[in-house]
Amino acid sequence: MSSTPRLENVLYEKKGAIAYVTINRPKVLNALNQKTWEDLRAAFEDVLDDTAIRGAILTGAGEKAFIAGADISELATITAVEAEKSSSYGQAVLNLVENLGKPVIAAVNGFALGGGCETAMACTIRVAAEDAKFGQPEATLGIIPGGGGTQRLPRLVGKGRALQLILSGGMINAQEAYRIGLVSRSRR
Repeated sequence: MSSTPRLENVLYEKKGAIAYVTINRPKVLNALNQKTWEDLRAAFEDVLDDTAIRGAILTGAGEKAFIAGADISELATITAVEAEKSSSYGQAVLNLVENLGKPVIAAVNGFALGGGCETAMACTIRVAAEDAKFGQPEATLGIIPGGGGTQRLPRLVGKGRALQLILSGGMINAQEAYRIGLVSRSRR
């Protein structure tokens, strides 16, 4: 059995056969910065390597956000080359989650926007709290979804709905996300 990694921005605990992974940056709505991506990778590599773990639950700390997207304050300070490298790193982490070989449940509370929505889509199953909001608002910033949203979203909801969400930059609530097949379940 592997030892539990020490993480700065992610809470990680194992209870029985389940690993609990919680993004722990509630003051910035659990925004994804480079350190958080590194912590997520370490946690999910441990889930992969620990044969006693049969599945994982991923969520965000606090009540306002699952993950509200990329940490814009970090993005504002990096070069285009660094941004591409960071995006590729995030994609690799989400590919690890998607291809883990063990089920990963996204327990979506609050906002799941941009990279947060993409993180949820990389999970095996998505369960949304009644107040959850989903969206790919990158178009409003003049960029496209960089964490696999252009690929995963059409597979989940169909090309037309995916294009509407991506190109409009709009948000949908949990009930609409359930109706279109983005989440498996919406609960109170």
